Amino acid sequence: MESSSTTTARHTCLELEIPSTDPLFVKGTWFDTHFHLSVTDGLRAWLCNATEEEVQERAAQWDQPVAEYIELAERYLGFQQPGTVYRFVDAGDDHKRLSWTFEREGTKLEWRWKFQPSYDSRKITAGILDFLMDANINLSMLIRRILQEEVVRKTQSFEKLKLEAEKCLEQSERFTNEKMEFESEIYAKFLGVLNSKKAKLRELRDQLSKQEIAGKASVDEEESTDKTESYHSGSNAEESEEEAEKNITSSSKDIPAGRDRGRKRATRK
Repeated sequence: MESSSTTTARHTCLELEIPSTDPLFVKGTWFDTHFHLSVTDGLRAWLCNATEEEVQERAAQWDQPVAEYIELAERYLGFQQPGTVYRFVDAGDDHKRLSWTFEREGTKLEWRWKFQPSYDSRKITAGILDFLMDANINLSMLIRRILQEEVVRKTQSFEKLKLEAEKCLEQSERFTNEKMEFESEIYAKFLGVLNSKKAKLRELRDQLSKQEIAGKASVDEEESTDKTESYHSGSNAEESEEEAEKNITSSSKDIPAGRDRGRKRATRK
């Protein structure tokens, strides 16, 4: 028996483009154990109601579970798959046959389902158009909701980033102030140590200068003493020489005078 429960029904509508053929619209209603298909080219419509028995028989032919068979059929009739060859050809008595190819384990296979003409093509076509309109409206609403959610998410993300940026800026300013305070404190300590070192260096320099001055004064005193002694020695030598010269001079004066007296005495005789 077929399950007519609509709670598990899934709906698809595919605009199928087949070369050398007007576009077709394939609407599918999918259940867990069977499915319904309707095809229209805008003027005529065709129907295919795959029963549970038919689906079970087809699945058994392909060694597949029913759920896997329906899932694969929904995939290829819900969205036109690239690389798949679709055909919608006459099958006699105004019937049509829809087929599509797919690969399975490296082998190219083909599935086919037969469609019978609809007795009310206008109703089927109108139903497909209504479904497309509803789907378009639902899609627009979905897109609008997604965009709104995206806008809200982006706004929240922006506000979060803005808050984080403000926190980072505040933290950066705090770090800058702490850095300046730290540098000022370090510079003050450094200047204190530097001034202390400078004072110590000045003290050592003054001590060194005093020592140099004292050493130089001692050297000058020794040199002055040596010069004084040399001067006195020279003066004594000069005085001795002068006295020697005086004695020689006086002796020389005495000698000629005596001779002259002798001569004079000799003349008198």
